[in-house]
Amino acid sequence: MLDDLPALRAFACIVAAGSMSAAARELDLPLSVVSKRLAQLEKSAGVRLLQRTTRRQALTDDGAQFHAHVLRILEQVAQAESQLANSRGEVEGLLRLTAPTEFGRQHVAPIVADFQRQHPGLLVQLELGDTVVNLLESGHDMAIRFGSVPEPNLVVRRLAPNFRVVCAAPSYLERQGTPTQPAQLAGHRCIVIGDARRADWRFEGEQEVNVRVAASLLTNDGQAAHALALQGAGLVVKSIWDVGDDLLAGRLRRLLPQYRMAAAPLQAVLPSSRNLPLRVRLFLDYLQARLATAWRWDAFGGSDAEIPVGTAER
Repeated sequence: MLDDLPALRAFACIVAAGSMSAAARELDLPLSVVSKRLAQLEKSAGVRLLQRTTRRQALTDDGAQFHAHVLRILEQVAQAESQLANSRGEVEGLLRLTAPTEFGRQHVAPIVADFQRQHPGLLVQLELGDTVVNLLESGHDMAIRFGSVPEPNLVVRRLAPNFRVVCAAPSYLERQGTPTQPAQLAGHRCIVIGDARRADWRFEGEQEVNVRVAASLLTNDGQAAHALALQGAGLVVKSIWDVGDDLLAGRLRRLLPQYRMAAAPLQAVLPSSRNLPLRVRLFLDYLQARLATAWRWDAFGGSDAEIPVGTAER
């Protein structure tokens, strides 16, 4: 039972993906093959591992215990395969990455394309989304994130400077005026990212200032918020990586530059630093070097601008 690696991998993928059909797509296998592998595993184990209905699936108690053992086995196999590849100096296999949608499209995707051209034997799976992924459950090799990382037992490496800015299009400011104090933001049309109709925009300094703004426009997509701001729909808070070139070109204007917003560092998050596959180590170094080269917004300053790119981990 435990020596049937294809079945173990199928079982782990079904749990991570949330359904057999999703696992089949991820494994690039027919659904019938994935279903058969799970059935064989349950038959060998002599217990039901998953409770399945037409709408959902859940691990049984036996399945949860077995799943924990399977993850450890697959991790050991991956480490062994990685050590063999490292000894040969080969960059191959699957590199699974997750990144914020807008940042991923603008900055990560071109870097991934260049990295893969250098290592054609590598398969890269880049998943973009603004929802924080649980790396210990999803199987991703790396997450690229803005802001703090509250999950324990994860490895964090600073990638590049970053800070957030409040900005708006010149057309909006001509119509509605330019705020000169944080408290005035509450009287403006604000584009809020998320699902809450109100948001707290915090500024740091000798005394922290918190302004609660009401959403005039609400979206779950950072790129949509960016586009709305460019159209003069209102004020928005964005990472300098997303809007920096628009600020340089005058398409957007930074507001309240004398007030710094709380830092949201750009970081790589990994589930472990032990026995990192060669593909992960090389991509991490390449990503950091490329982002350092891409940084071009020192003129705007910011709460995180003075922090050098480093390799701090925790």
